[in-house]
Amino acid sequence: MTVVGDSPARGGLEQVSVRRRVKSRLMMVLILLCVGIALVPLIAVTVYTVQRGLRGLSGHFFTQSMKGVGPLDATGGAYHAIIGTVEQVGLASLISVPLGLLVAIDLVEYPRGMFSRIVRFVVDVMTGVPSIVAGLFIFAFWVLGLHRGFSGVAASFALAVLMLPVVIRSSEEMLKIVPASLREAALALGIPKWRIILRVVLPSARDGIITGVMLAVARVTGETAPLLLTAFGTQVVNNNPFKGAQSALPLFVFQQAGSAFVVNVNRAWAGALTLILVVVLLNVLARSFTARTRIRDMIRGG
Repeated sequence: MTVVGDSPARGGLEQVSVRRRVKSRLMMVLILLCVGIALVPLIAVTVYTVQRGLRGLSGHFFTQSMKGVGPLDATGGAYHAIIGTVEQVGLASLISVPLGLLVAIDLVEYPRGMFSRIVRFVVDVMTGVPSIVAGLFIFAFWVLGLHRGFSGVAASFALAVLMLPVVIRSSEEMLKIVPASLREAALALGIPKWRIILRVVLPSARDGIITGVMLAVARVTGETAPLLLTAFGTQVVNNNPFKGAQSALPLFVFQQAGSAFVVNVNRAWAGALTLILVVVLLNVLARSFTARTRIRDMIRGG
């Protein structure tokens, strides 16, 4: 009689299992090593920016502008630039997010063959367009062509051009992930297609869509080249984005970093740190909103 536990077949299976475990461990170590290598420059840049930025942060940095501030004056701040960044990025989001979401819905829910492929190709091309090209387009069309001059809204148009392809592609991928069975179940109940999109598809893809929007916002928040040709920059506070030149944090960092004086360079690092804090704050607010909405949906479903 042959004992099953001592059979050659079982011994071979055990060897294969050992080899698989070894390969799995090696791949896990390799992945962790790659992650560590990728995190090193990110952590180094963040730590260095925080260390240098804290030197330039003060109470008047967030409450004063650069109006009347001399080259060696330690006073002055980025209040005017913070106002400009919030208004410009906010207007760009109001333009690009609804438009990008509508385009993504059309591509996923109402595919049109060749037309949809052309739209996707154009969106992919726009994703790789340098930011300076978007600034030149708005500069030629809005600032010079329509004689509107430099303004915060011109900068918002340029930023919206950069945000749009990111919002479209991320939203499209999130909408594709929604199971077709949810749509079919809603259609079987006789619910109109537009109501299915609003009540079923969009809530199911909400978290991913918000993440994509935050990625788009994070991308344009630090753009400098388009703002040089559209907002132009100023040293005083301009609360009206529709009239007159307006500053922004990237412009503030660019101008202060080009100075030969240490006090101005410290302001530039403080502005860079403020940009990081703004992006982090926006992500935290988006995550908290998503979490509250998910809890509310669970309560309603229960």
